[in-house]
Amino acid sequence: MADCVFCGIVAGEVPAFGVGSTDDCVAFLDTRPVFKGHTLVIPRQHLVVLSDLPASALPGYFGFVQAVDRAVQSALEAGGSFVAINNRVSQSVAHLHTHVVPRTKGDGLRGFFWPRTKYASDDEARDYAKRVGAAL
Repeated sequence: MADCVFCGIVAGEVPAFGVGSTDDCVAFLDTRPVFKGHTLVIPRQHLVVLSDLPASALPGYFGFVQAVDRAVQSALEAGGSFVAINNRVSQSVAHLHTHVVPRTKGDGLRGFFWPRTKYASDDEARDYAKRVGAAL
């Protein structure tokens, strides 16, 4: 896609600090990292959200995400990682990408980046579970 910066990275037209790649995926450093070493994994094919990724591509994509996660933790001697995907909302580039963020105890990042809520009751929670389950 001509106006997609990640497609430009895949095509070699936009510079990036490459970490690695496969036939179907590319990994590079995020230019605005949460912590140094924050890496993005993208499919070479222009897809916008996770549900656009064909089921047949899931093992290759997430296998590479898993390998990048191991590499980030090992190379940076991180105590763990935060791995996340935004779908449309908070997605700064409209191209599927998975964040692999190195974590260390006491790094200041507390849980998720958004406020938490509670269900008003078990009945409300069951209703949400039922609605999502029916859509599944």
